[in-house]
Amino acid sequence: MTKRIISELYKGFISDSYPFVIMAQLARQPFSRGEYRDRLHETQRRMEDRGLNVLLITDPANIFYLSGYDAYSFYVPQILLVTPDRDQPVWVGRDQDYTCATETTWLDTDNIVVYSDEYVDSEKHPMSFVADILNNWGRADTTIGVEMKSDYFSAHAYHELSRALPDATFEDTTKFVNFIRMVKSDAEVECHRQAAKISEQAMKQGIDTISAGVSESDAAATVYEALLEGTDETGGDYPAIVPLMPSGKGTGSPHLTWTNEKYEEGEPVILELAGVVNRYHSPLTRTIFLGEPPEQVRTASQIIVDGIEAALDAVEPGVTCEEVEQVWRERIKGTIVEKESRIGYSTGIGYPPSWVEKTASIRPGDQTELQPNMVFHMIPGVWFDDYGIEISESFLVTEDGAEVLADVPRELIVKN
Repeated sequence: MTKRIISELYKGFISDSYPFVIMAQLARQPFSRGEYRDRLHETQRRMEDRGLNVLLITDPANIFYLSGYDAYSFYVPQILLVTPDRDQPVWVGRDQDYTCATETTWLDTDNIVVYSDEYVDSEKHPMSFVADILNNWGRADTTIGVEMKSDYFSAHAYHELSRALPDATFEDTTKFVNFIRMVKSDAEVECHRQAAKISEQAMKQGIDTISAGVSESDAAATVYEALLEGTDETGGDYPAIVPLMPSGKGTGSPHLTWTNEKYEEGEPVILELAGVVNRYHSPLTRTIFLGEPPEQVRTASQIIVDGIEAALDAVEPGVTCEEVEQVWRERIKGTIVEKESRIGYSTGIGYPPSWVEKTASIRPGDQTELQPNMVFHMIPGVWFDDYGIEISESFLVTEDGAEVLADVPRELIVKN
């Protein structure tokens, strides 16, 4: 039946007294058992409120949040099973990733369960293996939460799970853990602050490097080096989204990367990046103009900056995301800048393909109330027919308002 490896050789060493890393350095186990237990207990409490007997988690960010698991192995199915009554989650993954789980999680080894390689890239799907576990637990006919919209929960996975558990009731819990993650602990906030320092360094390196005659790929290499090199306090981790670096007319398209072409005088360049520490992201964006910008570009940039500053001033606990966006909307009203899409979103733990937390958005209709220790990326990008402008800030909600995490001039960067 289930293959369970239990080895004292890989016994986890995190104890209740093991502290989080004060300066938030990259670490295999950056948080204490106590913090993980708090996260688990809150999840279990909400499960009971909703009547969930099992939470089946496939989003790598949510797996990391509750277990600490952190490896580049999410290209195969990996699952975290949470029930209201167990004192630890159970991690289920590929057998060769067993030591990844013992190295990074707070879980006892009997809560690390692996499936064999015959389930990898074959007709046999790991969800049938998971179904066997739930059968053994007596949970085959209960209410099971699954992350239906997760990038890592495929149609095939759902088909196999529902086929193997015909008596189960499945509920969509795509954002269940995401909303729990929104309010960060002090340890998580420190990760964001350190990540923002890396964002500062990478942005400054990018601004210094991007010039007429420099190839876009060389500039991307410089940015990547800065993101991974980090600061004197900590090294950097890989970002969930690659640096976005459109130039010229391409700046009118928000999600282009880089090419082998060389930058040209008289064109704008957008640089969007994120420093990362222990998977916590602090995104940052600036627009650079190579040469003297047209007056319209200067005007639009200043309007965007004014709108950001007004919206940041509106941030305080109890204010809704919609109300923050409305302040932005009122500030740009009647100008050449128009924007119908959201101007920001909550952020935190990220794995490819996104650093977006997929919960609250700063846009009309979002009634999420801001709370201290929430983190957002405010990015009111504006794209015209032949150019675009993006200037953004990651900010922390505090009792006193918004704490902008990075310190880079909030303006159109002009390089004459």
